[in-house]
Amino acid sequence: MQKLGSFLLVSLFLMTGTLAKSQTIKFEKYTLPNGLKVILHEDHSAPVVAVTALYHVGSKNEDTARTGFAHFFEHLLFEGSENIKRGEFDKYVTNAGGALNANTSQDRTFYYELLPSNQVDLGLWLESERMMHAKIEQIGVNTQREVVKEEKRQRMDNRPYGSFLTEMLKRAYKVHPYQWSPIGSMDHLNAAKLEEFIQYYKTYYVPNNCVLSIAGDINIPELKKKIESYFGPIAKGTLPINRPSIKEPPLGGEVRDNIYDNIQLPAIFHAYRAPKQGGDEYYAFNVLSTILSGGASSRMNKTLVDNKQLAVAAQSVPFFNEDDGLFIALTIANMGVKVETLEASMDSVVNELKLGLVGEREFQKVKNQITTELVDSKATMAGIAESLANNEVYFGDANLINTELDKYNKVTREDVLKVAKKYLNKENRVVLHYLPKEKTTK
Repeated sequence: MQKLGSFLLVSLFLMTGTLAKSQTIKFEKYTLPNGLKVILHEDHSAPVVAVTALYHVGSKNEDTARTGFAHFFEHLLFEGSENIKRGEFDKYVTNAGGALNANTSQDRTFYYELLPSNQVDLGLWLESERMMHAKIEQIGVNTQREVVKEEKRQRMDNRPYGSFLTEMLKRAYKVHPYQWSPIGSMDHLNAAKLEEFIQYYKTYYVPNNCVLSIAGDINIPELKKKIESYFGPIAKGTLPINRPSIKEPPLGGEVRDNIYDNIQLPAIFHAYRAPKQGGDEYYAFNVLSTILSGGASSRMNKTLVDNKQLAVAAQSVPFFNEDDGLFIALTIANMGVKVETLEASMDSVVNELKLGLVGEREFQKVKNQITTELVDSKATMAGIAESLANNEVYFGDANLINTELDKYNKVTREDVLKVAKKYLNKENRVVLHYLPKEKTTK
């Protein structure tokens, strides 16, 4: 959900990276009596602040007959509250020269406001209103249903290859709720009653299911008093939260299918079952992913796009989750190239990683690339606040923002070879061929 604000303010956020690049991210973490976790990072390099709220609820927490709720609430909770009129939520921020946004994954829902630091109270008030006083009314539900439908049409139905994630997930998972994408089912949203939306809000939008993470030009002692004032009176949630404990069984063999789409060029999508985020295999797999498709100099791009010219694009979508994830590699065929030829070359590039150790020079290049990406992730106040919240929710360790690079540095070439042999196998993958619709008549 895009919420655009002042270009000047956003530019300031992009300029606040100098200290983050050279210093440890210091922060203070504590928990209010109602269960709200708070993480504060003080940085006076620019007069800006990021106020963020991460709710530990995503599409995996949904009922099988009510998919799409997590993403729907990302939209619905900009509708207003008892003290904010409908349609006024984002105006408060943009009128203050700020920006706001939100996003939903399978594991979480994340909201943020980027504001001048003298407007931090505004961010606190807006997020406390979202948590305590949001209006779940039929008019808002009806409005946001149409918004979500339009989003689905734009991002999936009417975009070439736009359905690939939905098509892939329902084949890659058999029992785990990861089998549907966050957009969910429009039929489920249409069938849901207002009472169900209210119940969802009371269950998941509670302080003990949230991390409030704030980074920027703040005074921590003063801010703690304000946080207590805005969030302390909110009651702790008492309804049971659905935390799926389902263990996905092995795929049991390669799954292949054809998807006919309104496209001109065929495409191939390979999804390999992958480890969950956070473990040693996860870091080794991220190195492997970067070797295969991390930029213009990656193996897939150099071989399939530059040298053989079999594809116009080659990349990957590492899809790591709290539970078992996926590694999705994709290519779009060049004009006149048969999918069988392209897929054979894709397999050849992948299989090379299983035959021996990556060269020292390539391995170091990829390590440097990952280091740069980690540094860049700490170059804005919004990025810092989000990383702190993510690490606290997923791993119970906000300080991972300072130690994650060490985990990557411990990855060896032998580790990369090991995960390649374990996961990059045909019996562990789903293959989708996206083909132009006219081929259905042949």
